[in-house]
Amino acid sequence: MKENTNKNTKITITLPTNAYFMSGIRDFTLNMIKNTTNFPEKWAFRFQSVVDELCNNAIEYGSAPGSEIRINFIHKKDEYIEIQVEDTGTGKNKITAEQLKKLLEERSAPGYKFTGIRGRGLVKIVGEWTDELNFEDRKEGGIKITAKKFLKDARQKETGIAQPSNQLVIN
Repeated sequence: MKENTNKNTKITITLPTNAYFMSGIRDFTLNMIKNTTNFPEKWAFRFQSVVDELCNNAIEYGSAPGSEIRINFIHKKDEYIEIQVEDTGTGKNKITAEQLKKLLEERSAPGYKFTGIRGRGLVKIVGEWTDELNFEDRKEGGIKITAKKFLKDARQKETGIAQPSNQLVIN
């Protein structure tokens, strides 16, 4: 489904909870970004990884086998790209949006030690490669995660000041 309003493009895809379909979503994400935005190529690949991580988490943790996840791609021309991933809340690890937010904050804290092989994706991929990240409980059950990446550096655009010299900026 594609909807155009006020220079916004919204595409909604509903998928069964099966990792088999993720290669198609990865390809779609990359092609959409390359063909509709002015994202530098490395940020197109990074945002592809963000979408992949959010979808895989929704499939693995948020929705039971045989259910679905919903993915919304929203693009406002020359401003931002946004991804919304919704799970059903029927998965093996039921968690609220507030609990997920606290988990992200805890694992993002300086000095947090990751002890396992897994568990870094939300923090190291989604958290570090997006500009806004929101968690919301769905009234139907499950969680909706919204990740937004601005196409321009909003801080420099609004204030006209450069980044502080003690801050690492990766473009």
